[in-house]
Amino acid sequence: MNKRTLLAAVSTAALFASYVPAHAAGEVEVLHWWTSGGEAAALNVLKDDLETKGVTWQDMPIAGGGGEQAMTVLRARVTSGNPPVAVQMLGFDILDWAAEGALANLNEVAARENWDEVVPAALQSFSKYEDTWIAAPVNVHSTNWVWANKKIFDELGLSEPTTWDELVAALDKIKDAGYIPLAHGGQAWQEATIFDGIVMGAGGPDFYQRALIDLDPEALGSETMKIAFDRMATLRSYVDDNFSGRDWNLASSMVIEGQAGMQMMGDWAKGEFLNAGKQPGEDFLCFRIPGSQGTVTFNADQFAMFSVSEDRREAQIEMASSIMSPAFQTAFNVVKGSVPARMDVPDTAFDACGKKGMADLAAASESGTLFGSLAHGHAAAASVKNAFYDVITAHFNGEFSSEEAVEELVNAVAGALLLEYVRCPGALGAGTTCRRKNRRQRWQQLPKSDRGPAYRSRAFRSAYRVPCHASFWHRVSS
Repeated sequence: MNKRTLLAAVSTAALFASYVPAHAAGEVEVLHWWTSGGEAAALNVLKDDLETKGVTWQDMPIAGGGGEQAMTVLRARVTSGNPPVAVQMLGFDILDWAAEGALANLNEVAARENWDEVVPAALQSFSKYEDTWIAAPVNVHSTNWVWANKKIFDELGLSEPTTWDELVAALDKIKDAGYIPLAHGGQAWQEATIFDGIVMGAGGPDFYQRALIDLDPEALGSETMKIAFDRMATLRSYVDDNFSGRDWNLASSMVIEGQAGMQMMGDWAKGEFLNAGKQPGEDFLCFRIPGSQGTVTFNADQFAMFSVSEDRREAQIEMASSIMSPAFQTAFNVVKGSVPARMDVPDTAFDACGKKGMADLAAASESGTLFGSLAHGHAAAASVKNAFYDVITAHFNGEFSSEEAVEELVNAVAGALLLEYVRCPGALGAGTTCRRKNRRQRWQQLPKSDRGPAYRSRAFRSAYRVPCHASFWHRVSS
């Protein structure tokens, strides 16, 4: 987040923190970052559904991609003792707030509606904390998709590539025909989204588990990881010169409008195609990043329910119940481009890409090849995710060779894990001191061979500037 954006976010946070709404008996105040055309259209499905049940929607939209600014606003609201009823949230962020004791207990409605039986176990691990439901999953997105302009493919006689070599050949042919081969926005999370699928394609599900979820140093520093970075460098050669800072939906528009042949992006991109009046199989194609077929890397939008006063509780439960109803899961995800979080929803209303996505999810859940997306906070904690972001983006922009990126990745992840041992979590309330329980033990358990790389990592060097980290470091490093 740059200085100007940070100042805007802090100003917005202060505004919302000082704002105490007059809550209607059936009102939900909802903080979210769904502001693009396709996202806003999908959100209206939920608003309209709640209104039919007498629940008024009070909107708190905070623009900003993956929700970084929204979390700044949320922290201010919670600190002031005035949290929203529900907040759009992803992955480990949900569990972090649950650990703070800030989220409500949804077990009663979950038991009444059998959520345990219909939500995939991999998704439940982010919807529940210590066997307590604390969030209602809206959907399941998968990140290892390619979206292609069918007219360009037909013009050039291309079929959907199924291997890396076939993908490169298709990109070459698109480039030779004068089109932009790969539409992309130069933002760290977008490059990491591509990286999810490239790592899966290069190493397969076992390697993905070891490298991106288990964070095994041998996997992170392996030749397979170098191959993944080599492939990212190859993809960079097919991106146009003006990609830096481009929003993901503008990259989608390049494919929609026939300027570019493909985009590698999660299935929220499909919402942009649909919002533009395009149809799968007629105007655009959807297929898995070559080599990742048979696997799904997922993230799920969820509404984390915050602990609120009793007069707001009834509307909160009604919202959670509405989100999890089969009818809503169908209506919302048809528009959003994602697939339902419930496994018992029929695919009748979904288009060809939706049916494919639902079948892939069911098969991956059954076979054990459903994995959390690193890029979207479902594989590792935020500090680790951000360490990956730094290396992936630096390599994509030519700062590192693939060999250097592999070495830096090992160092960066070691540093991020160190921060998980010694970091000072942000305080919920004024006057809360930096909590160091068990950190000396955890540091002492960190192998000495990992401490040197941790020193050298960007993640640790950045955190070291925080006085609390530095003072604690001197006490535990001896």
